[in-house]
Amino acid sequence: MAVPRKCRANLLHICLLLCAAGAVLGEFQLEPLNLTVLQGSDARFNATVTGPWRVMTWNVGGLMVLNILITGDIASSSEQFSAGFCSNDRSCVEFTIRNVTRSMDASPVICRMLGDPGSKTAQLYIQESGTVSVRGQNVTVVQQGQQVEFQCVTSAWFPMSTVTWTQNGQAVNSRLYNTTGMADGDTFNSTSVLTFQAVRNTTVECLATVSSLTSPQLSSVFLVVVPKPRDWTVLIAVVVSIGGFALLVLLILGIIFCYKRRKEKQPNYQDEMSRRARTQSRMGDAAEQRQGHENAGYLPEGVPPSRLTDSGFSQENSSKVSEVADDVNQARNGYSGAHVTVGESGVRKHRHVTIV
Repeated sequence: MAVPRKCRANLLHICLLLCAAGAVLGEFQLEPLNLTVLQGSDARFNATVTGPWRVMTWNVGGLMVLNILITGDIASSSEQFSAGFCSNDRSCVEFTIRNVTRSMDASPVICRMLGDPGSKTAQLYIQESGTVSVRGQNVTVVQQGQQVEFQCVTSAWFPMSTVTWTQNGQAVNSRLYNTTGMADGDTFNSTSVLTFQAVRNTTVECLATVSSLTSPQLSSVFLVVVPKPRDWTVLIAVVVSIGGFALLVLLILGIIFCYKRRKEKQPNYQDEMSRRARTQSRMGDAAEQRQGHENAGYLPEGVPPSRLTDSGFSQENSSKVSEVADDVNQARNGYSGAHVTVGESGVRKHRHVTIV
């Protein structure tokens, strides 16, 4: 850091005067010993002296930048450095560095009292605040139960920022997001990915900060969750399964019913033989009833006993009985036909015999 020639001359003159006048005795405290501020802000240090004193000097980064006398006279190397009394008795001096830059990062700040008290050293750290943004639209619409992912990007931070997430103002578990960072020149960039399941409307915020920030920078997005359409797949599968099972049962019952009906319509061998025997028995009884019995004592009118045969029939009736017997025999053999006879009076008579 360059110090103007005129300032150097004044500082040298003050030092010579103090050295000639002698040192002051006393002790002093320097606070804070470690100070972290944002680039572009002001850094302030306080030196408190116990006892009388005459001159105080301040060095930054190895260069003397300011001298202050008990009388209030101040010699500064530039407008960036200033000092003033912070108490009425002038036992406290506040040293200010305005608009700090990254070039001063980790620089020692030394306050020296001429004489026995010696010097005190503090450390100055400079941080830089970058940008933060959640990628995507300001409003995101998803279905209920859907897995959603948000990506937060930070740029130009020094040192690398600390990234956190909130949902509706509540901190998100760090296991739900992953953050990676990388250097970009003398600053750092980072990317954080948050993944969770959408349940209800949610305001999602990504926050980035460094220790010197009083409040983190943030970027937010609003998540709109719409009801998930009803899934009929399970219901359809259940209905189809039940319907298929019912059809299968009905088919099995139909097959069993048809098999029983068919079995009932097909009699076994014994039943068939019994049925045939009963049918033949009924047919035989019916034939006997139709055939009747011969009346050996029947004598037709007008036939003299002399014409009767030894069996008691006349010759004519005997021949008729023979014909009837022949007809019955033919009927038993399944014959059905007509017989034509001619009587004594010459009239042709037809006789039909049908045996069923």
